[in-house]
Amino acid sequence: MKKMEKWKKIQKNKKIDSLPSHINKDMLSSEISTNEKVLKESFQNCSDFVIRPIYISGETKIFVIYVDGLSDAKTLDEVFLKPMMFEGLPEGMGEVRQIGQILKQHLVAISQVTTVSKMSELVDGVLKANVGIIVDGETDALLADLKGYEKRGIEEPSTEVVIRGPRDGFIENLRTNTSLLRRRIRSTSLKTEPITIGEFSQTDVIIAYIDGIVQDSILDEVRTRLKRIQIDGVLESEYIEEFIEDNPYSPFPQIQNTERPDIVAASLLEGKVAILVDNTPFALVLPMTFWSGFQAAGDYYERFMYATFIRIIRFILLSVSIFFPSIYVALTTYHPKLIPTSLLISIAASRESVPFPAVIEVLLMEFMFDGLREAGIRLPKPVGSAVSIVGALVIGQAAVQAGIVSAPMVIVVATTGIASFGIPRYSFGNAFQMIRYVMLILAGCLGFYGIVIGFIALTIHLVNLRSYGVPYFSPVAPLIPRDLKDIVIRAPRWAFNYRREFFSGRNKKRIPKGQKPSPKQGEE
Repeated sequence: MKKMEKWKKIQKNKKIDSLPSHINKDMLSSEISTNEKVLKESFQNCSDFVIRPIYISGETKIFVIYVDGLSDAKTLDEVFLKPMMFEGLPEGMGEVRQIGQILKQHLVAISQVTTVSKMSELVDGVLKANVGIIVDGETDALLADLKGYEKRGIEEPSTEVVIRGPRDGFIENLRTNTSLLRRRIRSTSLKTEPITIGEFSQTDVIIAYIDGIVQDSILDEVRTRLKRIQIDGVLESEYIEEFIEDNPYSPFPQIQNTERPDIVAASLLEGKVAILVDNTPFALVLPMTFWSGFQAAGDYYERFMYATFIRIIRFILLSVSIFFPSIYVALTTYHPKLIPTSLLISIAASRESVPFPAVIEVLLMEFMFDGLREAGIRLPKPVGSAVSIVGALVIGQAAVQAGIVSAPMVIVVATTGIASFGIPRYSFGNAFQMIRYVMLILAGCLGFYGIVIGFIALTIHLVNLRSYGVPYFSPVAPLIPRDLKDIVIRAPRWAFNYRREFFSGRNKKRIPKGQKPSPKQGEE
């Protein structure tokens, strides 16, 4: 290790000589000194870049190139540097002509070694945590896969917790994420196409799909949209999501994001396409429909009757989170005759000292509730939950005692907030959070007429929305009766005989018919 530190200081302080103009810097030269100058020019002022020269039998000169912190230095010492420096070439190999091939086939005990002939390929490989090997007198270089950077262990995603189901989740390492998919879909039909996006970040992206199940038109559209992205860097999958969605001005997400490999695997079996991005645990799944955001992973790990019951409750909570505050404002402001007399007297008595109209009262409380929830997310975990809960209780009680808001208003806002937590997808719930404010303003201005107008506008928008050509509200609009088995009601698994009409390609059959369990099967 001391020798390596010494070489770093030498390379940092050494002056870079300019190269003649006639030399092609993109191609590797047979003169190792020329390659050294080009590399030092490319990595100038990069303190973590290391060039380590070694000699075999005191004659052949080799350069080992890597980025400190990205490559596994310990493995590099054991499988390459020590054998090269102390053992040399094996006896009986005869005259050495292509040292690079000898290193690749005999001396480098590494699973993946590739050959490159361009300087740009060598630089890209080194920046992607590989170790470059240049041999004097040869125009090819080797890239050895010796990635050694730190990575997080596989654990259950905190945002998509299930009572019954797998406990593993994606991490920030792309190759680990693809292996999690391979463990679930052990077929050569599972394809993982690589692509690089980002001028400076050079982020690795994987397009995953199952050949024969995916619809070719959707897959071609995904490839086209990804290839036309021009951006300086991709740090998270959301960078890509905004470039490839159909309607960027819609509040509803048209691409699903998830940390769970089981959700991605299930989506691939339906005919969807997944996009995995390096350095992020969130995968993108497309096309997405309204009902995809309404469903949770746990729905498929419980019995179908209970899953259907939970979905019905979830749908009711969704309706409450959107319309409950606006209905309260419309009733108390424009349609008090629709409220029972005893309840109307109670509400009027509680609002007697409130100086604001009902719509302003609701907007203030909703804004305060959302602010506390956002503060709870941003604060450290031990403090965040306490601040959000205690803050809501203290502020709500103090506001009622001060006569700023009424007690029924606190109940309405608290009920709405609890109902909003029933939406399983966070990004999907954000859309309804914004729509709730629109409904409140319409109810405050026009009463029930405003709510009806808002509902009609929302329905028209959802029906006309598309995700890679797939109607967002399908299979309800347009109506496909065969695909209604997995919307609000979750049918038994043996009833899923066909894949979704808009997703699947050539292979549409999923489960053969006649597998409904029956006691007669056991008797036979």
